[in-house]
Amino acid sequence: MTRKRSAVRSRPRLPLNHLSKGELIEKLKIHIKEFGDFHLPSGQPLKTLIPELKKIKTPKGLPVAFKFNSDIIDWHTPIPDETKDLILEPIYPNDKEALEVLRHTASHILAQAVKELFPEAQLGIGPTIEEGFYYDISYPRPFTEDDLALIEKKIQEIIKKNLPLDRKVLNRKDAEAIFSKLNENFKLELIREFDDSQISIYTQGEFIDLCRGPHLLTTGQVKALKLLSVAGAYWRGEERNPMLWRIYGTAFFDEKDLKAYLEHLEEVKKRDHRKLGKDLELFLIDEDIGPGLVLWLPKGALIRKQIEDLWREEHLKRDYQLVFTPHIALRDLWKTSGHLDFYVENMYPSMELENRVYQLKPMNCPFHIFIYNQKRRSYRDLPIRLCELGTVYRFERSGVLHGLLRVRGFTQDDAHIFCREDQLEEELIGVLDLVITFLKVFGFEEYQIFLSTRPEKFVGSPEIWDKAERALKSALENKELAYQIDPGEGVFYGPKIDLKIKDTLGRFWQCSTIQVDFNLPERFDLVYVNEENKFSRPIMIHRALLGSLERFFGVLIEHYAGAFPFWLAPIQVRVLTITDRNVSYGEKIFQELKSAGFRVDKDFKGEKISYKIRSAQLEKIPYMIILGDKEEQAQTISVRKRNGELLQNLKLSDLLQLLKSELSPLSLH
Repeated sequence: MTRKRSAVRSRPRLPLNHLSKGELIEKLKIHIKEFGDFHLPSGQPLKTLIPELKKIKTPKGLPVAFKFNSDIIDWHTPIPDETKDLILEPIYPNDKEALEVLRHTASHILAQAVKELFPEAQLGIGPTIEEGFYYDISYPRPFTEDDLALIEKKIQEIIKKNLPLDRKVLNRKDAEAIFSKLNENFKLELIREFDDSQISIYTQGEFIDLCRGPHLLTTGQVKALKLLSVAGAYWRGEERNPMLWRIYGTAFFDEKDLKAYLEHLEEVKKRDHRKLGKDLELFLIDEDIGPGLVLWLPKGALIRKQIEDLWREEHLKRDYQLVFTPHIALRDLWKTSGHLDFYVENMYPSMELENRVYQLKPMNCPFHIFIYNQKRRSYRDLPIRLCELGTVYRFERSGVLHGLLRVRGFTQDDAHIFCREDQLEEELIGVLDLVITFLKVFGFEEYQIFLSTRPEKFVGSPEIWDKAERALKSALENKELAYQIDPGEGVFYGPKIDLKIKDTLGRFWQCSTIQVDFNLPERFDLVYVNEENKFSRPIMIHRALLGSLERFFGVLIEHYAGAFPFWLAPIQVRVLTITDRNVSYGEKIFQELKSAGFRVDKDFKGEKISYKIRSAQLEKIPYMIILGDKEEQAQTISVRKRNGELLQNLKLSDLLQLLKSELSPLSLH
């Protein structure tokens, strides 16, 4: 973050005229933007400067913390002896980074409150997360809603005490002694794994926690805090470890911000795809079927069909070739691909039949490679674009399964492009065009783009990785798309571009991904005959536009709150009759709409029309046609839209013309 420099004026300095030359050398020169230059003895925390900083009247007051390069450091941070100059950028409550400091302190206050109320509890870890914080706590039973209310009350007492926080650095032996005395076994486990012997702790009153920071100066600086929920979580995410209770919370510097966030959470709950999926009869996940395995119900399946039809149509227009591949293959295939070395923990157990070992597929790519390799390819044949809506199976741990957003069986909108090196950038640009087109069709105009680079575990040479990363950067820059580098987050076989789409509530979802792969062509010995009649190695691009149909459908449900646009809605029109006398007329209108190609149903039951309208609204049907004696006599229709708008005395032909204009996603045509 770049800040505008304030006008130059006289700045107070720490008194230095009484110091010897040797002592001056030991003073660290600090430049704090908006405050000026100061000197501080090395080894002292930044809060030593507070008395001097308070003399400078700035509209924003004292900072919450500071930014030093890409790090956030707090007032408790000691200045290293070897440092001689330091340039700091203040972080104020309105800055995004300030929330991390606030919420980190809030997690410590939560832990202190739990320890005071439940002394036998043991503490795990308490990090900040994107919208708040949590603390993992070991306790013989789950924490209840009543417990959370008590904890929240105790939290307010700790905040009111305005306890100062303090930071100390210990060697391993002293740190172990402290946490052994506190009977904090999880903290001891962490201490024994640290590489260095300098271990930092933070204290507030009698409470002590193992922590690197950053933190606020006092507990009283936490102004607005709310505990949200509690859930089970295995220690360090491993199922073989003890189950802890994870208490979630959030905190803000202002009560108004907290209130707005809680209102946002209520809207999120209303849009929860799991609830809407059940209410609207879209999909089913049942323990008797198996965790993370989805049944698409008729209405959900109709929406899926619209997505699939559009997907296939647009791919065929762009010279992709459709393929279908099996759900299992011999296990040796995954050995050749490298999945057994790098991905085995996410694969289902193998099965042995007729003395051969088979594997449920976690990916479609090896099958597409075999299709490419079925015959000799020439440089004139490339690029070859193979696409498939292929169902794959991955063993996600039960603790991370979440409706449609995290499942064990899902259908990827997969494609693999085999091309020459001179075609790579053009192909990547074509994929980016297709991705952005699809996102707009489904109502996503905003997104973030990340370029993920080489991870710690990877196959292939660093030179090959550098080549792939340069190609992705070039394509993004050619399209003038802003992107961020996500270091070390590439998959094991190549770097990738990820697009995160922004929904109606401002949340970002990971869906689209594009990966360049120089490695699988090498492992499977893919070749083509080049212009010199010699063998060359093709480059492989993996890409998914929607990610998976299941996850994307879950995002769509929440984005639209179940009120899908007309072209996607499973039922587009419902015909409602006011009395039994109007059923014959209703049947005529129903048949004409059906013949015109619309997804239409009818409600001719004997209930009151208000009940029928209410039912259709709850099902979020875009159009309701209401027919009574007046409409039948005039041979017209009355129409009620999903948003409550009324259209009366319409001819059916007028409605058909209106509906046809909404029947397909116009941005594709």
